Amino acid sequence: MEGSLRLGRIAGIEVSIHASWLVVFGLVVWSLAAGYLPALYPGWAPGTYLLTAIVAALLLFASVLVHELSHSIVARARGLPVRGITLFIFGGVANIGREASRPLDEFLMAIVGPLASLFLAALCWGAGALVRPAGPSPAHAILAYLATLNTALAFFNLLPGFPLDGGRVLHAIIWGISADFRRATQVATLAGNVVAYLFILGGLWIAFIRGDFFNGIWLAFIGWFLNNAADASRRQVEIQYRLAGVRVGDIMNPAPLVVERHVTLSELVNDYVLRRGVRALPVVEGDRLVGIITLSDIKDVPQEQWSTTTVGDVVGRRGKLVVATPRQDLASALNALAEGDLNQLPVVEDGRLVGLLTRSDIIRYFQVRELLGLDRLPPRSAAVGPPDAGERQAS
Repeated sequence: MEGSLRLGRIAGIEVSIHASWLVVFGLVVWSLAAGYLPALYPGWAPGTYLLTAIVAALLLFASVLVHELSHSIVARARGLPVRGITLFIFGGVANIGREASRPLDEFLMAIVGPLASLFLAALCWGAGALVRPAGPSPAHAILAYLATLNTALAFFNLLPGFPLDGGRVLHAIIWGISADFRRATQVATLAGNVVAYLFILGGLWIAFIRGDFFNGIWLAFIGWFLNNAADASRRQVEIQYRLAGVRVGDIMNPAPLVVERHVTLSELVNDYVLRRGVRALPVVEGDRLVGIITLSDIKDVPQEQWSTTTVGDVVGRRGKLVVATPRQDLASALNALAEGDLNQLPVVEDGRLVGLLTRSDIIRYFQVRELLGLDRLPPRSAAVGPPDAGERQAS
């Protein structure tokens, strides 16, 4: 997510925090310190309520992080790439690079999150029982709160609607029974829409009939978010299936602008970047692909060194180069773009650069299809697996 601050790595998985998290963190602290804790534990000093609320809120989001880490660790164990975890206003999200290729993998990845939350809830209930004889202390208040919230988090996520864990469990079960990924997605996202609308209607009822405006609007807002996420998941799968049978060579630019490796960075900036408005260029030596150079690569070099630094000195510093082939299916190439957070893929054949595929090329392809009124969705029986399970190539 844009606007996220990287916190570090846990078990090799990058963890970030989005700016929107600060909003909900403040709301949780305020609701605990001003209402929940004084109602259940009267007589404490105001500073005690505030400190207890801050610790409880931090541990609540640590619990959310454990929930998402469980998804990520299982995904990685099943061979799926994990880009990271981001904590944001609705809790957290594990950014997994592609869909599972088997129903069992998806089921295990989905169910482990609620199980982790239930485990944390049981842990907190047990610890709370141990400290309870000492009286209504802040430690007991925090543990009781975490036990309750982790239990609620587990059962909330088990609701059978995409993109919640329960919706993914439902998706995995339908996929496993029917062997039809697309049909499973349609059913699970429809269930997600139903759950979302129930949240919206329930939230409006709580806000305007019961008079609890804040909690009602918040519940409706969650429903709105879930509905959008379910629609987005359905659209993503439909888009992937519209790409069925389309090859990279069908829409790539067969004559992309390239730069030789002996060109200096000053020449690159003046003659290519500024004059032609390009942000990334394939680097070649003859007709052989050397790599890709981007604005970020240029910015890493001090400007006073641009006149003496060549493109060849800079290219290749960012690790493996992801490429496509002309006969590669477009769906897997799109997945490679998303998985690597890339804007373009060089298209190579026998080591020679034969084209360039960009996100703009794919968007333009869909725009033309829409203008022509084309619908190339394959029949359901012709496409039963996950749409992005195609071969990905990297070099």
